[in-house]
Amino acid sequence: MLEGKYQDFYNQITKKVSSENIFTDKLHTLAYGTDASFYRLIPKIVIKTDNAQEVQDIIKLANELELSITFRAAGTSLSGQAISDSILIVTSRKFTDFKIADDKSFISLQPALTGAQVNNLLAKYSKKIGPDPASINAAMIGGIAANNASGMCCGISQNSYKTLKSMKLIFADGTKLDTGSQESKDAFRLSNADFLEQLKQFASETKNNDELNKKIQKKYKIKNTCGYSLNSLIDFDDEFEILQHLIIGSEGTLAFIEEITYYTVEDLKDKASSLIYFKDIKEACSAVTKLKLAKEANKIVVDAVELMDRAGLSSIENDPAMPEFIKDFDENVTALLIETRAANNEELDIQTAQIEKLLEEFKVVRDIHFTKDVKEYTLYWKIRKGLFPAVGAVRETGTTVIIEDVAYPIECLAEATLELQDLFKKHDYKEALIFGHALEGNFHFVFTQDFSNPKEVKKYDDFMNDVVNSVAVKYQGSLKAEHGTGRNMAAFVEVEWGHDAYVMMKKIKDLFDPKGLLNPGVIINDDHEAHLKNLKSMPATNPIVDKCIECGFCEPSCPSNDITLTPRQRIVINREISRLESIGEEKEAKEYKDLYQYDGLDTCATCSLCSSACPVNIDTGSLTKHLRAEQLSDTSKSVASFVANNFSTTLKGVRFGLASANIAHKVMGTPSMKSVTNSLRSFSNGKIAKWSENFPKSTNIDIRFKQKDLKKKMVYFPSCITRSMGLSDVSHEEKELFDVTVELLQKAGYQIIFPENLPNLCCGMPMSSKGFNEASSIKSQELEKALLKASHNGEYPILCDTSPCTKKMMESFTSKLEINEPIEFTLKYLVNDLEFTAINEAITIHTTCSSRKMGLEDKFKTLAELCSTNVIIPADVKCCGFAGDRGFNFPELNKSALRNLKAQTQGAKLAFSTSKTCEIGLSEESGLDYNSIFYLVNKCTKSKNS
Repeated sequence: MLEGKYQDFYNQITKKVSSENIFTDKLHTLAYGTDASFYRLIPKIVIKTDNAQEVQDIIKLANELELSITFRAAGTSLSGQAISDSILIVTSRKFTDFKIADDKSFISLQPALTGAQVNNLLAKYSKKIGPDPASINAAMIGGIAANNASGMCCGISQNSYKTLKSMKLIFADGTKLDTGSQESKDAFRLSNADFLEQLKQFASETKNNDELNKKIQKKYKIKNTCGYSLNSLIDFDDEFEILQHLIIGSEGTLAFIEEITYYTVEDLKDKASSLIYFKDIKEACSAVTKLKLAKEANKIVVDAVELMDRAGLSSIENDPAMPEFIKDFDENVTALLIETRAANNEELDIQTAQIEKLLEEFKVVRDIHFTKDVKEYTLYWKIRKGLFPAVGAVRETGTTVIIEDVAYPIECLAEATLELQDLFKKHDYKEALIFGHALEGNFHFVFTQDFSNPKEVKKYDDFMNDVVNSVAVKYQGSLKAEHGTGRNMAAFVEVEWGHDAYVMMKKIKDLFDPKGLLNPGVIINDDHEAHLKNLKSMPATNPIVDKCIECGFCEPSCPSNDITLTPRQRIVINREISRLESIGEEKEAKEYKDLYQYDGLDTCATCSLCSSACPVNIDTGSLTKHLRAEQLSDTSKSVASFVANNFSTTLKGVRFGLASANIAHKVMGTPSMKSVTNSLRSFSNGKIAKWSENFPKSTNIDIRFKQKDLKKKMVYFPSCITRSMGLSDVSHEEKELFDVTVELLQKAGYQIIFPENLPNLCCGMPMSSKGFNEASSIKSQELEKALLKASHNGEYPILCDTSPCTKKMMESFTSKLEINEPIEFTLKYLVNDLEFTAINEAITIHTTCSSRKMGLEDKFKTLAELCSTNVIIPADVKCCGFAGDRGFNFPELNKSALRNLKAQTQGAKLAFSTSKTCEIGLSEESGLDYNSIFYLVNKCTKSKNS
């Protein structure tokens, strides 16, 4: 319940922003109030903003009522700078316009694009943006700029500060400025002359303060995101350049970034990486120092050097992709992951040879080997990027994983790192590990912490004070190299920078935000215990997700990320429910459960793509299935059992329903049919499925056709969807999928074997997705037995025409059967028997979630390129959100998941996938007629023997 000024704010802002995007309930304020840090504040109001006008309206009203506001993008920040106990403004995933310069030298970006999306846009021009944080797949541009996030390769030469061209900003009073527009700057100069004059005065004071000037120059020779970007005061004379560079790294405390224009950088495609194992961390750090000095002297080309100490290697040594020999290393071995890039392969060979020669003097425990194999070095980098979450996965349940982020002058790297390890021992952080961007002297150290115990909190405080004195005072390093100050280091900014610098930072804050309303407590905070307050608990909720550290890497891949909750947010809510139940607050827990039903359970696609994005494979979809199973009544289980035992009858009912809908459509016509069904759906509160012209007609298959007795035999299992759902009224195809598949297989010279009792067979997926595990198991075992017999105990390959069903069979079966879905079967078998002729028409493909999890994304592209000279693959479309039959009852999930599909498939004439239900949703949202890839393969091939 809102009170006072917050209620006034709510009443007024709902006139400017859709109430659907404004949240005050306990579920959404908790869910959105969580970021990747170990702090928690719960906002009173959360507002998802789709555009700059909404942000400006919110800022003006908050300024008028003197209510504090915090801006948030992806919430992958680690230092507590994206949370609020007042008003939280979240940039929605619609805030994503962009413009690339004609010569591709710069790109203008709205704040909600992820770094990966931007690099995908630039990839075809061999360009990218400079910042490259490990969280780039999830981190949004607004946060990357606001935190001056860097990463593996950009160092201090290609970060946001160095590659900034211009910005569009909204200030604390709602004033707007476009630093790329002379007209906007002239208007700002007239209305804010005193502001600009004071800013120039700050720059003059700093330049004339010899001691401070020298300190700034020294501190920005290494990575530094602690405090405000004081280097802007000495690097520039133009007040607008000073202004916009101060915004970089300001963490939303000075202004809102409506748009940022980056200069792009070259993205060299020829790369080589080596994972080199040194005898200990001192030897590795000494090698880093030599590499850095050689690079600065232009003697070598090295783009990245990442250090992983023995504890870090131990955390990932059981990964199946890692070599077995890592387990045999002693406790001191330390790895450096080194990458070098070149304009061509010949230069690359020269560069790797130079690096190898430079490292000859150092003691390594394995021979140095640089790989150019994309899969191999991509794996190395994936493992390195996943180190932080991987540590979280092995922590004790209930504890928090903490990552700190420091940088040392390169000349004292080895000495300082050894001292850091001594501090781990002193404070009994046995599991702590070190990794990071060694070439920049930038290390992350990770440890686990129990914040539920006051003694443990005191231990953490003592440790942090020792770290601050070591890093900032003794070695004159950075307490925050790239993760931003946040709440985590706000109490120590003055310790690192000294009195004069801190006073200047306070002046900057007061100038930009005189009322102190923008993200209070972040960067500037006079509370010396701020780092010990508002600590986040991580209670156990379910073993499926307990290892989650709430990093948010999963969120971009989730189909419900712009409509209800994300996997991270689902876990947050379940943790809170478990916490409340553990302390006897059953009533409040029940309130959360009621609110969670739609946002958490009904609109979860259970696609499990979150597990693919998660470095430790946490599958929130499995949690949803588990929770759905808990809700099932005995009656519903009995119905599921009846369905399983009378499956052919069930399919007859499905066909009858589809046939009836088709007859009604023919009688009423499309407009009337939509009107009537929408009214019925509204009257039933969404329980009646949505109808559209892409709704399939009824179909049945007939396996009684003549075949020759051929040497090449295979088993074909048409899924129950194929056996019941046919083409839609608006489809351009004439033949049903079953008929096309049979035609294709016979063209390739196969004798087709069908499993016995086919009308009753099902993989069990329709039951398992709803939590009917027992019924699902019955159908799965029944199908496995039938396929064993049909395939002559695995002698013949098996084809299922639907990818999700294939994946379910692979997961459920215990027998050694070779089961293929269309992509795999075509590339493994049909390419040998058929002659492909690519068509010149533009096509688009959609890789289903199941196909992605089976590792078929690249193979689908390969197959599509055999069939067409122009293949369009929408970069921002992952799960379609149709989720089996869920798209019929919750079409809003499908619509949200595919919100970018139509724009990204422009020009495509034909569209293909490998799952009928996915194809229904894809057709609905794209306007294209999606069909099985077998239609295209059949169209593009002829028998080699014909």
